[in-house]
Amino acid sequence: MKPKVAIFEFGCCEGCQLQIVNLEERLLDLLEVVDVVTWREARSEHQDGPYDIAFVEGSITREDEIGRLKEIREDSRILVALGACAHLGGVNCLKNFMDQDEVRRYVYGDKAEWFPSIPARPLGAVVKVDYVIPGCPIDKEEFLGVVKQLLLGKEPRLPNYPVCVECKKAGNVCVFEKGLFCLGPITRAGCGARCPSFGARCIGCRGTVDDPNTEAHREVMKEYGLRPEDILNKYRLFWGYLEVAR
Repeated sequence: MKPKVAIFEFGCCEGCQLQIVNLEERLLDLLEVVDVVTWREARSEHQDGPYDIAFVEGSITREDEIGRLKEIREDSRILVALGACAHLGGVNCLKNFMDQDEVRRYVYGDKAEWFPSIPARPLGAVVKVDYVIPGCPIDKEEFLGVVKQLLLGKEPRLPNYPVCVECKKAGNVCVFEKGLFCLGPITRAGCGARCPSFGARCIGCRGTVDDPNTEAHREVMKEYGLRPEDILNKYRLFWGYLEVAR
């Protein structure tokens, strides 16, 4: 019997699921060894659990989603948070620093009362998450690697060093020297320093390394001219639910 795999989504753009679709012909190879029984993005049929592996994209933004997520957790032997929204709360958590009624009125206008919402939160704030595939969106090669490790009964491990290491390996000029404000010194590597390699700053979509030295990083950003409130705004783009951004 092939392992039963399900893919679900909550509050998100579903871009991480599109990265899975972007595996193209290799997705067909993957389907030779797993049975994807639920995936709204790619099939119309749905099969109830139990599931061997559930990949869940998106943050929790409504009260009714809490119960649904708990049911998915109960039905799944392994639950993997797929992407920054599921892993960190992501950009959805920006609304947590605003008046919630005002946010709903801004988005839904005079129909705001039809759409009850709660402060956004990552999956881990509601249920136990076994593994994480970080990023916004995820890296399709990393997804494939995690799936292979899970199928082999191995524990997927993420790099626990900052993006700066990958930047140095790539021979990049530090973006701080270009006048940009980078979160690379405390952001978990694994992306190949993609953004700095193309002239942009790291915005922290992969979350922080374990035990990040945020105080040293804040001091560096102050030295380059950022005020404390500006630093918090940089942190809150993806880390609004984390203590580091408060």
